[in-house]
Amino acid sequence: MFDLNALRLAAHTVHQTLAPTPQLAWPLLTERMGCTVWVKHENHTPTGAFKVRGGLLYVQGLLAREPGTKGLVTATRGNHGQSLALAARSVGLPIRIVVPEGNSVEKNAAMRALGATVIECGKDFDEARTHAAVLAHTYKLHLVPAFHPDLIRGVATYALELLEAVEELDTVYVPIGMGSGICGLIQARDLLGLKTEIVGVVSAHADAYAQSVEQGRVVCTESAHTFADGLACRQPLPEALEIIAKGAARVIRVSDQQIAHAIRVYHETTHNTAEGAGAAALAGLISERSRQKGRRVALILSGANIDRLLYAAILANSADA
Repeated sequence: MFDLNALRLAAHTVHQTLAPTPQLAWPLLTERMGCTVWVKHENHTPTGAFKVRGGLLYVQGLLAREPGTKGLVTATRGNHGQSLALAARSVGLPIRIVVPEGNSVEKNAAMRALGATVIECGKDFDEARTHAAVLAHTYKLHLVPAFHPDLIRGVATYALELLEAVEELDTVYVPIGMGSGICGLIQARDLLGLKTEIVGVVSAHADAYAQSVEQGRVVCTESAHTFADGLACRQPLPEALEIIAKGAARVIRVSDQQIAHAIRVYHETTHNTAEGAGAAALAGLISERSRQKGRRVALILSGANIDRLLYAAILANSADA
């Protein structure tokens, strides 16, 4: 997809807008997990999620390729949309963002605050994506996909920061939504010539990517009912699946209950807020704790954009995973 020089150039572009996010080893989290745990804090970006990196690079590249672009449209559950809204605003482009009905109230509000027109349509992300394509055709807007080389190269800058800052990582756990985050991590790892294993984490209630990797073909599911909206994918992308199947050590499933438990663990051990997808990597580590004993592990805390009432309910519930 890109070479190391192109990745470093992407990092330079991204860092003009946002500072590198920290990767921190939290003593209490390490104690509870039985291994050294580094957390890559993508919850500390200006939009509260890693996707902002890809949006900035994508819009810059788009204007170079298509300088006559008049407006953008895309589909999202929130973080991808915030990323593109911020990038579009920075260059003065209007953007329409399609979200599923019943989408996160606070994510919707954040996108509107960044100047986007938010449209609710469809029962889930995949139906919202179909409507976004209709709007693009009808109004002659540029349709921003969920997966594109510039999006991957942009988000891969978080992986470059992590892998150059922390030496000799044995394993990195990373959530899988549409696949940009894990694909960028795999590419950065390979470009740096590292042997670190990468473990993808999906929701047990939206496990299309796990099924696809296991069966060696694209497998779509009928539903993706999980409160971790960043993981709610029914239709894997073939190009992402190919990278994941070749570059990930494995793809594992975690339940909503396990994710909620991981959100509480993050709060108790680091006092950081994690949304559902953001806590999935920790949920994955917890499920494989015995396997990682004494090793050096990193977790991608991909975002913090969780509605207040849902977060309060999760913290108030002391049930074990």
